[in-house]
Amino acid sequence: MRQEKGYDNRSLALADMIRAQLVEHRQQMGAGEIAGSITLVYDHHKHHLQELLTDLQHEHRAVIISTLHCHLDHDNCLEILAVRGPAPEIKRLADELIAAKGVKHGKLTITTTGKDLPG
Repeated sequence: MRQEKGYDNRSLALADMIRAQLVEHRQQMGAGEIAGSITLVYDHHKHHLQELLTDLQHEHRAVIISTLHCHLDHDNCLEILAVRGPAPEIKRLADELIAAKGVKHGKLTITTTGKDLPG
């Protein structure tokens, strides 16, 4: 793994693995601040879906840092939301967006804000 990922030495590889475990542990355990992305693939022809997604994003604008909207083909769109805020609110937003009728696939990817990890 050290060689595959290009770490200079074993200590750097181990430190990275420990940080990854800390981020995952905090995600599962706490209500602290997290950062991450919510990725959605959806059919933009689905009746009222775009309006619902936009409304949900406006309701949670305090935790949405940025959005990226891409047209994948004639029917499908990819939307990526960069988020930062309290873990429960981020998870609730992701659940609401992913559960919207017409969303074909969605995923919440969580990381740390970096403030709680050593450099």
